Amino acid sequence: MKLYTKTGDKGQTSLIGGRVDKDSLRVEAYGTIDELNSFIGQAMAELDQTACRDIFDDLEAVQNELFDGGGDLANVMKERHYKLSDEPIGVLEQRIDELMEEAPPLEKFILPGGSKAAAALHVCRTVTRRAERVTVTLMKQEEDVPGTVQRYLNRLSDYLFVAARIVNKRADVQDNEYVRSAKVFRTEDKKKAKDGE
Repeated sequence: MKLYTKTGDKGQTSLIGGRVDKDSLRVEAYGTIDELNSFIGQAMAELDQTACRDIFDDLEAVQNELFDGGGDLANVMKERHYKLSDEPIGVLEQRIDELMEEAPPLEKFILPGGSKAAAALHVCRTVTRRAERVTVTLMKQEEDVPGTVQRYLNRLSDYLFVAARIVNKRADVQDNEYVRSAKVFRTEDKKKAKDGE
């Protein structure tokens, strides 16, 4: 079996149940999720698995869930059976709450950075936000786009924010606060303070 097929040489690609131009919004949406998955893999490679094995395991599950979500967006069959369910969203919410209990108090906006692993997770967070934006636009333009994917991406960006902070904390690296930030979060609201959205 050859890796190259030459079927995309005229600027089209196959979906599950059809073909579209490679620059279609649907391809942009699941392509951005694929990009995100690659950055997740890069972040995993940077993690200290002794100190952050739980986060590594979380991200391993996330990679599979992103593959499911991308496949769901690529599905244009008349009868569609989607793989990504609401259950992983609930798991992300639980993990966010658990990690927020461990996180240092959050009062000001922080800048992406710190340890290499945390910086990589912040890149993942911003790519997740872009994937979500493209998915929302797709939902406005086409019917039968699974909303579960958008909700999952929304929670995932929150998870990645707090995970980056935990990785810094466990590495004994302080978050880099935005120097001109007022105190925008109250300590008692730290469970609700995700990434400012």
